[in-house]
Amino acid sequence: MKAKILIAVIFFSGIISAQQTQKKSDETKTIEEVKLSKKVFVKKSDRFVYDVASSPVAKGTNSFSLLQQTPMLSSTDGKTFKIMGKSNVVFYINGRKTLMDAEAITEMLKNTPSENIQRIEVITVPGSEFQVEANEGVINIVMKKSKTNGYNGTLKMNNSQSYYNNPSSGIAFNLRQNKWSFNSNFNMGSYTEREKYTLTNGNSTFRNESFGTMDDPNKNYGGSINIDYEINKKQSLGFSYNMRYNKSFGSVLDMTNYENGILSNKTVNQEDAQTRNHNFNLNYEVKTDTLGSKLSSNISYLWFNRDKVSLGESFPLTPKNAYNAFQQAVPQIINNYAANIDYIKKFRNESSFAIGTSYNHTNTDSDTRQNDFNGSQFINNTKLSNHFIYKENIIGAYVTFERKFSDKFSGKIGTRFEATLSTGDVVGKSDIGFERNYNNLLPYGTLNFAINDNNNISYSFSSRVRRPGFGQLNPSRTYFTPTNYIQNNPFMQASKNYNQEINYMYKNAFYANVSFNYADNAYGQLPLQGTETKIQRDKDGNPLLDVDGNPIKVTTKFLRYIRTNYGNNKQLGLTLGMNKSWFGDIWTTNYSANFEYATYKGSVTKDPTSQQIPGDTEELLPFSIDVKTLNTFFQVNNMLRLSAKKDWYLGVNYWLMPSREMEIGKLHTQQSLDLNIKKIMGNFTFLFEVNDVFSQNIDDIRTFQNDGSFNTVRSFQYRREFNINVTYNFGNQKLKKAREVKSANDAIRSRT
Repeated sequence: MKAKILIAVIFFSGIISAQQTQKKSDETKTIEEVKLSKKVFVKKSDRFVYDVASSPVAKGTNSFSLLQQTPMLSSTDGKTFKIMGKSNVVFYINGRKTLMDAEAITEMLKNTPSENIQRIEVITVPGSEFQVEANEGVINIVMKKSKTNGYNGTLKMNNSQSYYNNPSSGIAFNLRQNKWSFNSNFNMGSYTEREKYTLTNGNSTFRNESFGTMDDPNKNYGGSINIDYEINKKQSLGFSYNMRYNKSFGSVLDMTNYENGILSNKTVNQEDAQTRNHNFNLNYEVKTDTLGSKLSSNISYLWFNRDKVSLGESFPLTPKNAYNAFQQAVPQIINNYAANIDYIKKFRNESSFAIGTSYNHTNTDSDTRQNDFNGSQFINNTKLSNHFIYKENIIGAYVTFERKFSDKFSGKIGTRFEATLSTGDVVGKSDIGFERNYNNLLPYGTLNFAINDNNNISYSFSSRVRRPGFGQLNPSRTYFTPTNYIQNNPFMQASKNYNQEINYMYKNAFYANVSFNYADNAYGQLPLQGTETKIQRDKDGNPLLDVDGNPIKVTTKFLRYIRTNYGNNKQLGLTLGMNKSWFGDIWTTNYSANFEYATYKGSVTKDPTSQQIPGDTEELLPFSIDVKTLNTFFQVNNMLRLSAKKDWYLGVNYWLMPSREMEIGKLHTQQSLDLNIKKIMGNFTFLFEVNDVFSQNIDDIRTFQNDGSFNTVRSFQYRREFNINVTYNFGNQKLKKAREVKSANDAIRSRT
C-alpha cells in the first residue's frame, strides 16, 4: 500500500513538475517573443531613438541615405538635413560633435556604411549640456558595440551618374584587443557639379537678365582615426583625429547678360580653391561610482584653411561695353583651441545632476585681395581688399538636474551661461572694426509623462544664441556677375532664439509635435538693389575729363545679397508623423507632414560695409520684410521586402514642398521621387538608386517689393542621379567601437 502511495505521489509530482516546466517554458517563450518585437522608434527623456539595427532599411547603404529614412529628418538638397522641416542640424557621433565643416560632414556621412550604426538619436530641443546655437537640433549617431576582441571592416564603391560621372570609394577598419580599441576610415572620390542659372533683377523701368552655367570639378580625400585605451576599470583615455582635403581647380561660371532685353556682355569667372580641415581631440574619463557617475575632460584643436583665387572677366557684346576683369584672392584660416570639463552624478533613485564648464578661443585670418583691370594692367582695389582678423572667446558653464518622480513622470531642468568677448578689425582701416562683449543666461527644461504603455507626452523649452558663421563675417564678395554678388558683413550681430515644443507619441509609431520658435535680431542673406556712380580714371588713378573739363562718370545698377540683421521672425509649427512596419515587416513606412505658420518682419536700409572713393556715390533701395505665410512639407518613405529570404528590397520615397515665403522671397514648389532596389548576397550588398526621377527638385526664388523692384534666382542643379553602390563587409561584425566621447570644440564646427 505504501509503495502504491509512493508511486502515486511520484506520478502526480511528475505531472505538477511538468506543468510548472511547461509554464516556465511558456513564460520563456513569451519573453523571447517580447525580445523579437523590439521597438524600433521610441521616445526617451529628451530625445527620440531610432534603433536602425532592428530595421530592414539599415543594410547596404550609407549613413546619409539612412538618415533620409529616419523619422523627423528630411533633406531636400542632398547635402543638409533639417528636423521636422525647420530646425538646423548639428551632428554628434557617439556623443561627440563632428569636427568638420558642413561639406566634410556630408562626405563623411555618404562614405560611412550604414551597417556600422546601432541607433540614431534625434534631439529636437537640446539640453543645457549641448553646445548648440539658435534652433539647432542634434542628431547623435551611435555606432555598434561589442566586447569581443577582433577586427572588422567595410569596403565601399560607388558610381553616380548625373550630368557628369562621379566615382567614389572608401574603407572602414575597426580593431579591438583587450583594453585597446581602434577604428579608422578613409574615403576618396571625385565629382563635378553642374548648375544652370537664370538671374533677373530690376524695376518698372529697368531689367537685368543673366543666363549661364557653372561647372565645379572636385576631388575629395577624408578620413579619421580614433584610439581608446582603458587604463583600468574606472579610467579611460581617448584620442581622435579627423581630416578632409578638397581640391576644386578649374571651376567656371559662364554667364550671358542682357540689359532691357538687349544683349550686353558675357562674364566668365574662373576659380581655383582648396580646403583643408584638421581636428585633434584628447579625452580623459574617470568613473566615480558604480551607478554611472563620471568625470570627463577634453582638449581640442581645430585648424581650417580655405584658399580661393579667381579671375572674373567681362567680354563686350555691344559697342558701348568694354572689356573688364578683376582678380580676387579670398583665403581664410581658422584656429580654434577649446577645453571642457563635465561631471555627472547619478543617484539610486534614477536622478542625475550634471555640471560643466567650457572655453573656446577662435582666431580667424582672412586676407582678401582684389585687383581690377584698368585697361592695361591689374591694380589693387583698396576698397574691396580687406585683411580681416576676428578673435572670439566664449566662456560657458552649465548645470542640469534630472529627476524620475515615478515610473510615468520625469523631468529635467537646467541653465547655461555664456560670456562672449569678440573683436573684429580690418588692418589699416580703422572705420571697419568692432568690439563686442555680451553675456547670456540660457534656461532649459523638459517634462515627460508616460500616460501608459501606448501614450507618451512631453514638453520642452530652451533659449539659445545664434552667432554668424566665420566666413559670413569676412567682408568679401562672391560674384555671379560683376553687378550681381553676395556681400559678407563683419557687423552682423548674434540673435537670440526661444524655442518651445510639445511632443505626443502613440504606440511608438505615431507622433505629433507642436512647436513655437521666436528669433530676435534675426539675420539672413537679403537682396539690396541700387546704383553706383563712379568717376572714370586712368591707370594712375587720375580722373578722366570730358570736353568741358568735368569728370566722366559711369552709373551702374547692381544687386547685392548682403548678410545682415533685419528684425525678427516667429514660427508656429505642427508635425504629424508615422514610423511603422506592416505585414510582418514586409512593408516599412516613414510618413510625415509639416505645417508651419511663419511671420518675418523687418527691413534693411543700408550696407555698413560700403566704402566709397571720394567723388563716387552709391544709392540703395530699402528692402522691407513683412511676410505672413503658411508653409507645408510632406514626405513618404516606403521599404518593401520582395523575398522571403530577406535579400531583395524595393524603396519608393517621395517628398513635396509647395511654394513657401521666406525672408528673401518666395521659393517655388519643389518635389522629388526617389527609387532604389537592394540585393544582399552574403557579405555583399548591391544598391541601385534613381534620385529625382522627374527632375522637379529645382531652386527657384522670386522677390517682389512694393516699390516695383524685383529679383529672381533660378538654379537647376541636375539632381536626377543614377547610383550604383557595392558594399562588402569583412571580419567580426560584432566588434566594439571606441567609447562615446564629447569634444571640446562643440560650439565651433557649424560656423566654419
